[in-house]
Amino acid sequence: MKTFFNLIQEVQKPGLCHRCGGCVTFCTAVNYGALAINDEGTPYYSEIEKCIECGLCYSICPEIDELKAETRRQVAWSAPMGRVIETTLARALDPAVRANGTDGGAVTALLLHLFDTGRIDGAIVTQPTGPFQRRPCLATDRETIRNAAGFYFDTSHGMQAYSEAYLTHASIEEFAPMIRKGLRRVALVGTPCQIEAFRRMQTMGVVPSHEIAFCFGLFCTGNFVFGDEERARLARDHEFDWRQAKKLNVKDRFNVHLQNGEVKAIPLADLDFMKRYACHYCGDYSAEYADVAFGGIGAPEGWTTVIARTPLGRAALADAKGNTIEELRSEGDETLVTNAIGKVRTHSAKKKTSARQRRREMAKPSVTFKT
Repeated sequence: MKTFFNLIQEVQKPGLCHRCGGCVTFCTAVNYGALAINDEGTPYYSEIEKCIECGLCYSICPEIDELKAETRRQVAWSAPMGRVIETTLARALDPAVRANGTDGGAVTALLLHLFDTGRIDGAIVTQPTGPFQRRPCLATDRETIRNAAGFYFDTSHGMQAYSEAYLTHASIEEFAPMIRKGLRRVALVGTPCQIEAFRRMQTMGVVPSHEIAFCFGLFCTGNFVFGDEERARLARDHEFDWRQAKKLNVKDRFNVHLQNGEVKAIPLADLDFMKRYACHYCGDYSAEYADVAFGGIGAPEGWTTVIARTPLGRAALADAKGNTIEELRSEGDETLVTNAIGKVRTHSAKKKTSARQRRREMAKPSVTFKT
């Protein structure tokens, strides 16, 4: 039976830990709490004597292939980038939600509809704590869900588990308070690695997987170190002042919207120097294990590309249309949707190809020269 010790050897030491929090979440919520997350987001043995060596933390990790086939069957995954039942371009009907959203507020609008109709009791999201800063949050009321909209960089150094990390997503560490509150129908909004870690919990049928009613995934180019040096370099290279930034979003480029109306469109490749090491080895761009996946790629400004991946996700999306969500309806909209899914496939393929190449390089034996 492999345990967290093996995760340290096989995942952490090679630099492949995505810091999704799955191992710590399960251990804290269900077992005795042997694991914790340090200030840099890395899981560690906080009280090793509490470890019962169940091995479930090892199986949950997205970097371990042990349950990949079973997890893919559970969500009816298919090549090349997961199941795609429906693709649309959408945004929130409420102008206030749109104004706060990253690409039109589609995620927030869908969460609000599910909450208002009694299909969820809460949502695991993030909430703002300052300019371009966020922290994980279990939202159990309408106002908190609304306030979770937006795209931010986390620049706080003292926040446990998210120091200097780019956050557009929630944290599955919020499973523990969800259980304590007795919630049974919760929506999880997360990055691809977080969604996959949760799906593995579902595959094993372990608590608290049955309490998550919906998985909403966000397109992800990677998580980024965003300290003072990185922030200064990006502003210097692209000639803008962070104090003037009012909104961030990702389309084909990383867009910094300034208060004077100007948009600094930064090529995604220019962010590579900030990207976490492990993200270079991840091939999931479009949240392939989600019920519904969302992102700005391929959508016009103010709109979101939305992919329903499961019948559950498609039904939730269909019910929200005309209530809290509107679709883009214009001449040639079918072409726009076709182009959007095409761009998602392109970005997905690039990320998979890059991850495979880097893993091949990692697997190559090192060469020692005798002198």
